[in-house]
Amino acid sequence: MASSLTKESTARDNTPVAGGKTLFGHPLGLAPLFLTEMWERFSYYGMRALLVLYLISGGPDAKSGSQGGGLAMPESTSLAIYSVYVAMVYLLAMPGGWFGDRVWGPRKTVAIAASVIMCGHLLLALPGKPTFFAGLALVAIGSGLLKSNISTMVGHLYNGPKDPRRDGGFTLFYIGINLGGLGAPLIIGTVGQQVSWHLGFTLAAIGMGLGLVAFLIGTRWLDPKSAEVPMPLTAAERNSWLLKGLVWLVIAAIFYGVVVGTGHFTINWALVPIALVGLIVPIFVLARIKRDKELTSEEQTKVSGYIWFFVAAAVFWGIFDQAGSTMSTFAEKKTTDNVFGIHFPSTWFQSINSAWVLVLAPIFAAMWVSMARRKREPSSTVKFSAAMLLAGASFVLFAIPMKMATGGSTVSPMWLITIYMLQTLGELCLSPVGLSLTTKMAPKKYASQMMGVWFLAVTAGDCIMTLMATAGVDLNGFGVILGEAGVAVLAGVAVWTFRKKIEALMGDVR
Repeated sequence: MASSLTKESTARDNTPVAGGKTLFGHPLGLAPLFLTEMWERFSYYGMRALLVLYLISGGPDAKSGSQGGGLAMPESTSLAIYSVYVAMVYLLAMPGGWFGDRVWGPRKTVAIAASVIMCGHLLLALPGKPTFFAGLALVAIGSGLLKSNISTMVGHLYNGPKDPRRDGGFTLFYIGINLGGLGAPLIIGTVGQQVSWHLGFTLAAIGMGLGLVAFLIGTRWLDPKSAEVPMPLTAAERNSWLLKGLVWLVIAAIFYGVVVGTGHFTINWALVPIALVGLIVPIFVLARIKRDKELTSEEQTKVSGYIWFFVAAAVFWGIFDQAGSTMSTFAEKKTTDNVFGIHFPSTWFQSINSAWVLVLAPIFAAMWVSMARRKREPSSTVKFSAAMLLAGASFVLFAIPMKMATGGSTVSPMWLITIYMLQTLGELCLSPVGLSLTTKMAPKKYASQMMGVWFLAVTAGDCIMTLMATAGVDLNGFGVILGEAGVAVLAGVAVWTFRKKIEALMGDVR
């Protein structure tokens, strides 16, 4: 969940908010931003915990005796929908940042984003496939709009990157993310899975509504810069973008009109193009930056080194994000739902990553500081390599209970708890390091855009999972799980083997 942080290291220098009011030594504006992000993550992770289970509920893949009332979709299709949805949330963070910079300003963009997310969850609360897909699209769009801009506003509260309170402020903000992620599956998951799916989605809407109220009340304490549009579009630019958008809309309408009219439409006609876009965009963006002749030779070299980290991160997130898909269905169908006689819904497993983050993040932070003092802190390449090996190890371990849970038998919850622990260890080695590397290795011309590029690694990883699922690959298959583990291990070994070459490309960045 560390991946939810965005432009924290790239905000401009500015002055503190008027009056200098503080809360525990931090600007008072941090409180509404903390609450907004916490409730947004509460709504996001609560809905995500229900998503795949709702899609398969009532169908042939549903757990015997589980609540009905879902969309009764095949599991393979459900996993593909989940993966493409998560991919779009992170893909849309780039245009979300663009809207904040060029159209509405961060403050207005976040208010609109929260409203869009809330409307999306309310649509999900209505039965039927049309409202489901419309709601899912709105949540993805709103999340993309909010993701970049709210972190930018946190940066506005401090006197630039050298403000000694800055790191502590983002640490508190990060805690809000994981508090939301911890509580959501326990509350929304329980209600949605055991009472009513649609009541669960309604709770997600209420959570986002509370976040919106907190944000609107707290705008008085935000830095005035958050209400400004840093680089507003000119009239000519606005007309050009509107024309381009209209052209692409007409092309899509004609294309899908023909597909539907000829009776060939299936859900894969929607999933596959979106997944392909999610793969093409990162490649296009990185290639465009790499080919920019305005970059210095040193910047060009650093971009080449950054591509190694980007590819490794895509592999990592492709495995990590299966917490809400492959591992969610395994928890539902093949994991014992009680400990010491106390029964609980399978959605509770979705809280484990946040719980591990809250426990392990302070330990990791202290460990890196201690090792740095002794000049023994591992390099970024070594940390990335460790993250990939941990991700691979988690799926090697996952293959064991998958083999054990046959013939209707279930396995101990400790298997999943341990697997999530390994993945969280990997996340703490990769996500903060990746964010830091992105800000340090980004060419000056692309300082802000590169943070969006970092999130495209999540998009790429999830889109690969979508394409595998739509191609008929059983993501729950024993061989597939081991294959993914093997790819992660190979990526980790490659980063380790070529670390001297990568570090040479990084220049003065370590």
